[in-house]
Amino acid sequence: MSVMFVPADRRRRDYKNIRKLYYEAFPPEERAPFRLLELKSRRKNVDFWSILDDRRWAGFMYVVNHEDMSYIFYLATAPDVRQKGIGSAALRLAAKHYAGRRLFLAEEPVYESAENFHEREKRREFYLSNGFEDLGSTVIEGGVTFELLGIGGKVSGEEYLALFREYLGRVLFRLIDIRYGEED
Repeated sequence: MSVMFVPADRRRRDYKNIRKLYYEAFPPEERAPFRLLELKSRRKNVDFWSILDDRRWAGFMYVVNHEDMSYIFYLATAPDVRQKGIGSAALRLAAKHYAGRRLFLAEEPVYESAENFHEREKRREFYLSNGFEDLGSTVIEGGVTFELLGIGGKVSGEEYLALFREYLGRVLFRLIDIRYGEED
């Protein structure tokens, strides 16, 4: 296995796969408009990666950077390569690529009453087994509550909101429900 990142590019054949996987892997309430992701990915503080395994397309990762933080906004592997270590290899590569920065992501809280409890539990274990720690914070993005997991230290509410303010711009930031809170 030889996992690498290459910039996602509309001219590459696998770009259609990224778009398709995005709509399959994330529920509607957790998806930003794909066109917005494309437009924002042109900024220097955004990394939109195609994940390749032995030069074969295997998924994508979308990372928003701000100061010394890198936020994995989206990560998904193609269904045919799941359970083969590609996601773990991508997270190890991200930890290396973003070394010296606080690398974090948001995941659905693991509630026993959740309809997809076992899926959430499995996803959380995946991140924890790949070096991520519970940062003790919850966030709300577009009305959906998440918990933050990360490597390299906590992310304060001010930092989290500043990251989103820079990424979205002031107008969109005011229009979208983005909040930060500490867990009890």
